[in-house]
Amino acid sequence: MAAPRESKKKTTRRKKDPNAPKRALSAYMFFANETRDIVKAENPDVSFGQVGRILGEKWKAMTDEDKQPFDAKAEADKKRYESEKELYNATRA
Repeated sequence: MAAPRESKKKTTRRKKDPNAPKRALSAYMFFANETRDIVKAENPDVSFGQVGRILGEKWKAMTDEDKQPFDAKAEADKKRYESEKELYNATRA
């Protein structure tokens, strides 16, 4: 016979501040955002998950030299996020 379940307290998540800065995108996400429409156009019959798989395969096949522009965008976005986060934390405190 199964043991009765123990009652667990429900935890509620704190609502995210809408004024908080958006997280920085990775180099892969910059690549995926630029390339997703091209992949969809080349493969109109593939599903959403398959588009992601194709993008992942293309990213893995790229050389470090090919990834360089996306790495630069990611680094710039990281700096943007850090500066916005500092400003946001300074105004909250």
